[in-house]
Amino acid sequence: MVTILVPTPMRKVTGGQGKIQINAQTLQEAFDHADAAYPGFRERVLDEQGEIKRFINVFVNGVDVRTLQGRATPVHDNDQVAVIPAMAGGA
Repeated sequence: MVTILVPTPMRKVTGGQGKIQINAQTLQEAFDHADAAYPGFRERVLDEQGEIKRFINVFVNGVDVRTLQGRATPVHDNDQVAVIPAMAGGA
């Protein structure tokens, strides 16, 4: 199983869970299965075209998936997928 680390702003969708376990072979499959188990998950991560939202960063085992194969990035048992919303602001 793949572990998805859920950021605090998205935990309403996962019932407060900070980590969820998903069976998947690709990142896209992980998002699809997460959305099936936790409706609304996908829409918080992917845009209308199904691409990772511009202000969301996704890492598989610490590597930005944009430098890998994006949503087609393979995932394996014990991999960690971190979903991290970009932060903005400051003075």
